[in-house]
Amino acid sequence: MTVPFFYISPEHWGNAVILDGQEARHLTQVLRITEGKQVALLDGMGRTGLFTVHAVNKKTVQLSRNSEKLTPAPKARAIMALAYSKAVRRGFFMEKAVELGAHAVWLWQGDHSQGKLSPAAGEACRGQLIAGAKQCGNPWLPEVRVLSNGVDELTAMAQEADHRILPWELQDGVHMLTSELIGQEGVTVYVIGPEGGFSKRELSALSNAGFIAVSLGARILRCETAATLCLGLHWWASQQFGKVDATGEE
Repeated sequence: MTVPFFYISPEHWGNAVILDGQEARHLTQVLRITEGKQVALLDGMGRTGLFTVHAVNKKTVQLSRNSEKLTPAPKARAIMALAYSKAVRRGFFMEKAVELGAHAVWLWQGDHSQGKLSPAAGEACRGQLIAGAKQCGNPWLPEVRVLSNGVDELTAMAQEADHRILPWELQDGVHMLTSELIGQEGVTVYVIGPEGGFSKRELSALSNAGFIAVSLGARILRCETAATLCLGLHWWASQQFGKVDATGEE
């Protein structure tokens, strides 16, 4: 029988732990788990463990650890740089990002973004990522960063990446994204534009920063669709024979 997952921050991990807030309410009020039952915990940094519920109080739950497992960090790491847009269904993408093993999600302010990117957007996305991790059991939570200064901040951060890819639809002379470009060892940054598309300034900055323009096919895709497609292909390619898989093992 599969046990449910709950999230606890790394600094609170230990032999005896206490869940409070939303996690405690989920355990007691939604799932109605009682004393003596076993649950699974994850800390978003590769650790998972089986714990026994010892005491259920009004606002907290006390648990003790039975076993622990540490999953190595992936070697083929994907960073999804997703331009801000009011029309984007970020909750959907955040769930897929953790299911498909994204290393990080960068929300960036595009020249043609609809609306202004709020500094609080990162915290909201983190909550969605935690919910996705609990559903799929991924022990690694993607890091979320908010890049309010647009493409200049994006290209500066991407300098340390091993690979940089720019999916750019319906452009003449742009090759399709291939398995040779994705799922590679190291860090790959995929940059997705807003619903209004990239500006000429942004395309010039990304090209100068070493991003390789590729096509995702002959249809115009929504931002969250393009981002999920790239991440799914990266995950698939990283699992292929002869490549380093997503668990960091050969």
